[in-house]
Amino acid sequence: MLEEANRRARQQRLLPVPIIPVLLFLVVPFALFLFTSPDLQLQLPRIRIEYGRGDAPSSAPATAERTTPQPPPSPVPGADDSDEEPRLPPPRQLTDPPYSLGTAAVSGYDARRAKWLRNNPRFPAFVAPGRPRVLVVTGSSPRRCGNADGDHLLLRAFKNKVDYCRAHGFDIFYSNAVLDAELSGFWTKLPILRVLMLAHPEAELLWWADSDAVFTDMLFEPPWRRYAAHNLVLPGWDDKVYVARSWLGINAGSFIIRNCQWSLDLLDAWARMGPRGPVRYEYGKLLGEALSDRPPYEADDQSALVYLLATQRGRWGSRTFLEGSYSLHGYWVDIVDRYEEMRRGRAPGAVGERWPLVTHFVGCKPCGGQYASYDADRCRRGMERALNFADDQILRLYGFEHESLNTTAVRRVRNETDRRAAGRGGRGDRPALAPGVQGWQSQVIHVGTTLLGKLTLHPRI
Repeated sequence: MLEEANRRARQQRLLPVPIIPVLLFLVVPFALFLFTSPDLQLQLPRIRIEYGRGDAPSSAPATAERTTPQPPPSPVPGADDSDEEPRLPPPRQLTDPPYSLGTAAVSGYDARRAKWLRNNPRFPAFVAPGRPRVLVVTGSSPRRCGNADGDHLLLRAFKNKVDYCRAHGFDIFYSNAVLDAELSGFWTKLPILRVLMLAHPEAELLWWADSDAVFTDMLFEPPWRRYAAHNLVLPGWDDKVYVARSWLGINAGSFIIRNCQWSLDLLDAWARMGPRGPVRYEYGKLLGEALSDRPPYEADDQSALVYLLATQRGRWGSRTFLEGSYSLHGYWVDIVDRYEEMRRGRAPGAVGERWPLVTHFVGCKPCGGQYASYDADRCRRGMERALNFADDQILRLYGFEHESLNTTAVRRVRNETDRRAAGRGGRGDRPALAPGVQGWQSQVIHVGTTLLGKLTLHPRI
């Protein structure tokens, strides 16, 4: 009996031993689930170490008052974390010396350029009698758009300018670099034009076109002989500039300027009103008082140019041609819904009631922005119609066209085996290039920080 009782006692003492691993097997996974699940909010407290500016350890006492954490700042459209954005210098103050383009004023340029042209006959300023060498200049912001549609429209707008230059034998220069941090926004064109004049003495005329300006008569070319005695060609009207002094008397989004000393001097006088900060705001007040219909906001390039022409007509107006016989700048709102009607009326490049040479999307912001004057969808639809209208004039050279101006889909309109299409018989329906450009090839020059192409081989003048 005694042995039997001892055996039962030992069994009772051994029974609890297997319970421990069983409990561990069941409890531990459950506990891990509780502490690691993001939905149950039972996470262990975490230690957060904060540093002051410059990633240096903070010297604040450990008993500092706790503050409510702030949400992260909203992303800025088009912004990124790269170091591409330049660090801007302090704004120029009214007490600082007047702003000037470049590091030094240029003098005696016409004589030096003439000498350079004599020494480099392979690069004449006129490619044919009465036909100047033209450099089309355009550009856009160095930062990407905040939406993919904006970048796509800018790409198509640049392709449109390349097509026009190829059809006429022009060179083209595209810039997405800010060459002078003091001249931002509309004013960025001025240092670009100055640099190109000095770097390309072979270019007789430079044609500035805004990124939102679209060539829409691909075979028409400005009447160069008409401007032989002028150094600046602007879309505008004499009475609005010199009588009414309206800041809308011209448009500075598409203009032609001669490569000469007069133009360099004009750019210098023009740029003095453009430095960002107090200078630009004070000149904005001056322009608001001097021009008839302009509010006193910060100075813009177009108002500043009207001011120079109206107040110093003898200095600048005598060499400026205000062109109103064709649309060097066409206001898009009045144009984009009439393309089908225009196309039925006549052929591209014809004389008389012309198609608009340039359709300019003033008030639209392809990249988006707070200063857009028109609905983004309306602007996008208008730009697509303008680009398709222009593209059809090029595609027809190869036997295609868009199914409609509202789509990018294309269709064949001519049999590629047609003898007339190949130019071997009859008049055919293949439009010719602009007169006088056969045999000339345009150069595409893209800027990051350097120039590409044959033009970079020129020695200094």
